[in-house]
Amino acid sequence: MVNTTLLDPNRVRTYAVGFDRMFDRLFDESLHTTTNYPPYNIVKYGDNKYCIEIAVAGFSKDDIEIETKENVLTVRSNEHFVHERKTEEEQGVEYLHKGISARQFKRSFTLSNDVIVNDASLEDGLLKVELERVIPEEKKPRLIEIK
Repeated sequence: MVNTTLLDPNRVRTYAVGFDRMFDRLFDESLHTTTNYPPYNIVKYGDNKYCIEIAVAGFSKDDIEIETKENVLTVRSNEHFVHERKTEEEQGVEYLHKGISARQFKRSFTLSNDVIVNDASLEDGLLKVELERVIPEEKKPRLIEIK
C-alpha cells in the first residue's frame, strides 16, 4: 500500500527549495488524462535517450500534431482527421465492423528541463517521439583545481 502523505506536494516542498514550478507541473491535474486512448510505451535507451511510442492506427502524419511548450510534450489528433472520418460516413461508407477507433485524442507528458525532442516518426501505425536528456556543461561533474 502506498503512503499518500509522501506524495503530498506541500510536504515535499518543505524539503526542496526552488522546485516550485516542477512540482506544480507534476501535480497539475489538467496534464493527466483519465483515458487509456491511445495506448503508449515509454522506452529508455541507456542513460540519456528515451522514446515515447504511441499506437495511432489509421492516422497519418498529417492527422497528428506534436507540440512542446513549457516542458510539456503534447501529442494530439487535429480536427481535420475527425472531420474527414465523419465525411466518409456521410457519403454512404458503411462499416460492417468498426474496431479501429477514429476519435480525437490528446496525450501530454511532463518533460524535465534538460530533456529535448530530437525527432518524431510514424511507421506501421506507431508514432515514435525520440527524446534525449542533454546535460549542460555547467551541470556536469568537474574537478576544482586547488591553488
